[in-house]
Amino acid sequence: MELTLPILKKMFAEAARDIAAEEQNLCRLDSACGDGDHGVAMRGAIEAASGAVQAASNLKDAFFDAGMAAMANSNGSTSTIYGTLFTGISDALPAEAESLSAAQIASAFEGALASMREVVKGDVGDKTCFDALIPAVRAMKGAADAAGLFSAAAKAADEGAKSTEKLRAKFGRARNLGEKSVGTLDPGAVSNAIMFAAFSRAFGK
Repeated sequence: MELTLPILKKMFAEAARDIAAEEQNLCRLDSACGDGDHGVAMRGAIEAASGAVQAASNLKDAFFDAGMAAMANSNGSTSTIYGTLFTGISDALPAEAESLSAAQIASAFEGALASMREVVKGDVGDKTCFDALIPAVRAMKGAADAAGLFSAAAKAADEGAKSTEKLRAKFGRARNLGEKSVGTLDPGAVSNAIMFAAFSRAFGK
């Protein structure tokens, strides 16, 4: 199975729905070490991105428009992160593509992640969204098809998000808490895991 525009629209619709459902929980997680607004920011960015994808007529424009919509939503670093990620994916896609193989998807995500890391600092172990995103992108390599790719990415993102409970924050306001930041899940990693879980589930519908 390859990724097509109709499936991509389902993926983003699922992600927007799930993030909206978890908005309060994400804000609760963020309140432990941050501003307490991550759920609001994430919901705004993903709903804007999904709206752009639903209106798109091809895969390349869908990802590009999703990224621009997320950035235009103006939700601080969340908009920058996902705006850069989605537009970066678009940059790697041929304009005429009507479907994407697992190899094409993995390559596009890898390139987008590299671009994103030039804009946003962080790595695995820093207690940020990268603890879920980097493992997810790495897990995409070698997948047989798009459904398997997003299933593997969702599993890796979930495991990465759960690992943040034992980590000490190295960025943002949470960094100032030192050891007190240990014992809580990073909201950015959790929301990333929710997104990939939704992306994966959309292939079964």
